[in-house]
Amino acid sequence: MANIKEIKEPINDHLLAFEKKFEKAMKTRVALLDYITRYIIRRKGKQMRPMFVFFSAGITGQITESTYRAASMIELLHTATLIHDDVVDDSNIRRGYFTINALWKNKIAVLVGDFLLSKGLLLALDHNEFELLKIVSVATREMSEGELLQIEKAHKLDIEEGVYFEIIRKKTASLIASCCAAGAHSAGADKETIKKMYQIGEHIGMAFQIKDDLFDYQKNKEVGKPNGIDIKEQKMTLPLIYLLNNSSFLEKKKVINIVKRHNLNAEKVDRVIEQVNKSQGIEYATRKMYEYRDKAFELLLDFPESPMRKGFEQLVIYTTERNK
Repeated sequence: MANIKEIKEPINDHLLAFEKKFEKAMKTRVALLDYITRYIIRRKGKQMRPMFVFFSAGITGQITESTYRAASMIELLHTATLIHDDVVDDSNIRRGYFTINALWKNKIAVLVGDFLLSKGLLLALDHNEFELLKIVSVATREMSEGELLQIEKAHKLDIEEGVYFEIIRKKTASLIASCCAAGAHSAGADKETIKKMYQIGEHIGMAFQIKDDLFDYQKNKEVGKPNGIDIKEQKMTLPLIYLLNNSSFLEKKKVINIVKRHNLNAEKVDRVIEQVNKSQGIEYATRKMYEYRDKAFELLLDFPESPMRKGFEQLVIYTTERNK
């Protein structure tokens, strides 16, 4: 599997230019806000979402100034949602750094998130990018609905597999789908091509989220035991749903009781993780992840071979083979 640095090669110059444009888009005359946005830029992640935007544009046409705006809008939205999520989840650490709410408290964090959302909207409006605005706004709506659907279903902790897939389609896949659609639109692609790129992104996003689910049941290299974070947060993930669907009524009741009432008991959480592993839940979720990945690859074959398509395919592989 290629590493991120190797995958970036076909679009590396574009990403470097994007970083400068994105930093400019974050500028503000309010000293406190400017200080916080510079802190956000310094702790940026792998830039996978801008990569999907640029690769999608390169596959379907030419990278343009509109592509840079599309990548900036997506990144502004994504960063805003992460900041708001940290407030909701009361998280103090993200990617090894202190969160905005940990350093500057919730009120400032919420306002910074709102600021970033408004910057994304204005970036589109100032350049008459109405179609891009629509693509990104749909993602925002879907992500919000996905989070709320997950919260709604968390009370019963007994959701069907179909509901789970609907949650992750909205919550995670919609943003990656929007990256691909926005990239294609920025390159001047027709409606059918944009729709196809959206479908590709949606399949990738589904695989991406299932991979995240699987991390919860893998060994943590630092402490030598599984994480169990999703269980502690009472999130119903695919491996756990598989266990419940393949357990007796009594066993199912016991597992739900642990997740609902004893989710902070490390010993009992470990017991559930062990049951998931014994139930073949990991293997089942892994198969589903690869099914979605294969659907994305199948649609990608409609586009001619090129360094851009190869880079895109390597990025898709990375999403399902990464170790964090």
